[in-house]
Amino acid sequence: MAAPLALGLVMLLGVILVVISMQMGSELDPVQARLQQIAVRPRTLEELELQRPLSERTLRPIIQGISRLIGRFYPQNTVSGINLKLKRAGMESTSTEFFLGVKGFAALVGVVAISALANLVSNSDITVTLIGALLGLILGFMAPDFYLSSKASGRANAILSQLPDALDLLTISVEAGLGFDAAIVKVTEKMKGPLTEEFKRAASEQRIGKSRQDALRGISERVEVKELQNFISAIIQADQLGVSMSKVLRIQSDQLRQERRQRAEEKAARAPILIMLPTVGCIFPSLFIVILAPAALSAMSSCGQA
Repeated sequence: MAAPLALGLVMLLGVILVVISMQMGSELDPVQARLQQIAVRPRTLEELELQRPLSERTLRPIIQGISRLIGRFYPQNTVSGINLKLKRAGMESTSTEFFLGVKGFAALVGVVAISALANLVSNSDITVTLIGALLGLILGFMAPDFYLSSKASGRANAILSQLPDALDLLTISVEAGLGFDAAIVKVTEKMKGPLTEEFKRAASEQRIGKSRQDALRGISERVEVKELQNFISAIIQADQLGVSMSKVLRIQSDQLRQERRQRAEEKAARAPILIMLPTVGCIFPSLFIVILAPAALSAMSSCGQA
């Protein structure tokens, strides 16, 4: 009994030693590993191309081709509007031409998807299929615009909700003795969000030589928030007239706090009206069915007996 057990343990120990020795043998000497890193052969263009994501290798050339085709017929003023929307949505890295290509590609996908669905539902009716293709073309072409508007609106709301807190921190920093530019940097260090990204960009533009007024005006162009634009206008005017920056910041901070309180009160006042809609549409019909259904059944049975 003991001999087979001892033989099994010896075999297990031997297998473990073999595996450990193989792993140790596969490990390179640090000097050899460093030499292999230095002596790496240059990769070919095919290898570099295969390292890119599949979507970038397949979809991007198609979208770029569609963008070149659409860009020839798209109005120039509309292209400028799209560029402004991309800035306000925080998508400046996306070119206008690429966005037009995305619109065209989404239109093609919409045509194929909705026409196929309409063909399946209507049992191959050519009229319904053509209507579905037209509807898919319109919806697919407009879907990127809806997404861009939604993202720009969400970014503007995030900036608006973050603005009072950022302005309070800016006011405290200036009143503590920091300059306005240093206070902007302090805000970017302590807070995160789209507003601090805009402040960080403005600070970077000032470091490369742009004036404070031009950097702040750039924020007003990229962000469509009336409160932020008013704040930037007040800062630029105070900078031009030599007014104390701390007083201007304190006035702007109090005003923004008051406006945020008013917006909260307006939302609270609209809440009963919004609650009434699901109450009337969902709860009252159920109550009417429960209360009036027995009476209606009794009336129907009595009419039947008569």
